[in-house]
Amino acid sequence: MSWLEFSDDTYRSEPRSIPLRARLCPSLSLYLPFLRIVLHANRCARQKRFDDDQLCRSTLACFRLLERLGIAIEVTGINHIRDLNSSCVIIANHMSALETVVLPIIIHPFRPLTFIVKQSLLTYPVFGPIMRALNPVAVSRTHPRQDLKKVLEEGSDRVRQGLSIVVFPQTTRTTSFDPSRFTSLGVKLAHRAGVPVVPLALKTDAWGNGKYLKDFGPVDPSKEVRFAFGPPMTVQKRGAEEQQATVDFIQQCLQEWSTAPQAGAVSPCAPQG
Repeated sequence: MSWLEFSDDTYRSEPRSIPLRARLCPSLSLYLPFLRIVLHANRCARQKRFDDDQLCRSTLACFRLLERLGIAIEVTGINHIRDLNSSCVIIANHMSALETVVLPIIIHPFRPLTFIVKQSLLTYPVFGPIMRALNPVAVSRTHPRQDLKKVLEEGSDRVRQGLSIVVFPQTTRTTSFDPSRFTSLGVKLAHRAGVPVVPLALKTDAWGNGKYLKDFGPVDPSKEVRFAFGPPMTVQKRGAEEQQATVDFIQQCLQEWSTAPQAGAVSPCAPQG
């Protein structure tokens, strides 16, 4: 089975019209098929059949579902993942459930991955078995020192197993980006594990956060979804420069995506060789 096809290190959804049902009931049009995909993945996980192939199949189904609803998706800079000769720590902002759902099909065909997640996610009735099958590093988010020790130890172990690790240092999903709440956890892990940092800027507010159930918020197919991978960096000394470079990359991409590009401007999020 073929996965996503990149052209010049970029993927862009083909233009398509939004179906009438998606325009009238976008959330319902997403969540009913999505739940069917999740229930199938849950069954595979409980039966110990949720392997790499099944992970890619399930997340590709979610990716295509978004596109069928008219949500355009752009991914740039995949060469920064593809061309690495080692695992890496991918450090990203965190907007919605969408990135957790589709990042595996973007990254995993090039680089097997897992996530740093909240401990509570592992006990969710439906999502829990799927998350456990990914062999994530689970943290409490209530004991920072213990969480840091666990991430450094277990995260380094995952890297030795050949996995790359996705880190969302904001800890909570938000459409705004506050550098003061963007911890250096990912940089510290990369330094301990001896692997590069790859910054990832993303815009996924087409899948909103819910008021009561955060995973199930309003869906807006008119909003484009964007992922931009930046050049890998080797962490030096305490990692302050790499942390700032990651923050700057994400801020610049988000700013570019929110405003019309200036004539002659060089985009930090454009494909780079």
